Amino acid sequence: MLNNEFNIGKEYKETFILTERIYKAFQECSGDMNPLHTDEIFAKNKGFHDKVMYGNILNAFISYFIGECLSIKDIIIHSQEISYKKAVYLNDRLRLEAIVGGIYESVNAVVFKFKFINQHNEMVAKGNVQIGILL
Repeated sequence: MLNNEFNIGKEYKETFILTERIYKAFQECSGDMNPLHTDEIFAKNKGFHDKVMYGNILNAFISYFIGECLSIKDIIIHSQEISYKKAVYLNDRLRLEAIVGGIYESVNAVVFKFKFINQHNEMVAKGNVQIGILL
């Protein structure tokens, strides 16, 4: 079944815009009021251009990609790792580039390697996610 849906090296791309609505919804859900994320002056005093968006919003984008963009829906995320390389700001346009890095038929699992690229063509995060296929 896995080889019918996934092939090593197959690439996927999706674009996300980090809107005010997404920022506010995540803030409300998480309850995280760290001034780096909420106070423009604080963030600028720490060397950033503006309020830094929550890194875990990118995890939510991965969840959307896995749950909504793949052709198969009988899946669950087993594990996910992400490393943040650059700050992400409100209204940034992020391109997710994901590639199938491993297929493990014995345990019905697929591993994707991914990276997020901003509108300035800078990699802002990278990682991997393992999904399981539900039988």
